[in-house]
Amino acid sequence: MHFSQLDHPKNIKSFGTLSDGKEVLCYTLKNKNGMELSVINYGATITSLKFPLSNQEKIDVVLGFDTLADYIASYDLPSAPYFGAVIGRFAGRINQATFSLNGKEINLTKNHGAHQLHGGVKGFSQQFWKVKKISEGDYPSITLEYISQHLEENYPGILMAEVTYMLTESNQVIVEFHAHGTEDTLLNLTQHSYFNLDGHQGNVTNQDLIIHSESVLETNQENIPSGVLIKLSDSSFDFTNAKKAPKSIDNTFTLKANQKVAAVLTSEQHNLKMTVLTDQPAVHVYVGGNCFGQIKGKEAADYHPESGICFETQNYPDAPNHKNFPSAVLKKGERYHHQTIFAFETI
Repeated sequence: MHFSQLDHPKNIKSFGTLSDGKEVLCYTLKNKNGMELSVINYGATITSLKFPLSNQEKIDVVLGFDTLADYIASYDLPSAPYFGAVIGRFAGRINQATFSLNGKEINLTKNHGAHQLHGGVKGFSQQFWKVKKISEGDYPSITLEYISQHLEENYPGILMAEVTYMLTESNQVIVEFHAHGTEDTLLNLTQHSYFNLDGHQGNVTNQDLIIHSESVLETNQENIPSGVLIKLSDSSFDFTNAKKAPKSIDNTFTLKANQKVAAVLTSEQHNLKMTVLTDQPAVHVYVGGNCFGQIKGKEAADYHPESGICFETQNYPDAPNHKNFPSAVLKKGERYHHQTIFAFETI
């Protein structure tokens, strides 16, 4: 089933208007089990993910805001949370906002001190995405598209990026990215939802965390990778066996080639488990969500530094500046593909 932006069926509602007059819409997908996923076409952002509990109650397991104005304002917070957004062109940090491509030095925009973070001053998370397709039925899905222009944030080439969110009958949220460009460029996309299986108003440090990784990227005080991989065995970052989610973490964990399961989060309170599966070489794990008392979250929630946990499945941060890291170059004519699955089940 296809809808135009002008149609407003019951599963589509207005979410606000941008300064240029474009209307942002909220699209809600529902599966037969009662699970609901809501997405807006500002930043291709997941605003809500409601999971049905055994007592007929639904729990919203992602952080977010009630209004478009709050999402826009959140990018001016002392540390923007990027709630639920698609991150691009490059997720994570790029040292000195500089890299070399085909022998040419490229200086990107700086939005994190001397560095670039999450695509620059106005990355994909703050852009208006076109809704290309909505499908209903057994596997409801929505596909959104953003065309990034040549030299946007100083990245070379026009880039056509798509993200599809699908909700399956087995309570999986499948996130699939496709992209291609008109020139050799840099690309590293991720989905930046903050999860809390006790509900978005809770504290994530009560939940059990497993990360299927053998090494973590060493970083300096500004969280820029040194290029060294640190073995996790017997370290405080070793989550091979379940531990309570940490109060503070902002680290990149490497994943083996062809590895599927990256991490598992479990709530004893609701007997709910989320498994993160991906085809990417790393998962960046971050506990946060602080809105500094300046913006209220959904349902007037006061988000704090332990409100949620992100599983940013992606390439390594600062990949173009380390020859031993997986390449993040997308060559002209090549197709970028990335799939991540957030699988939910009661236990």
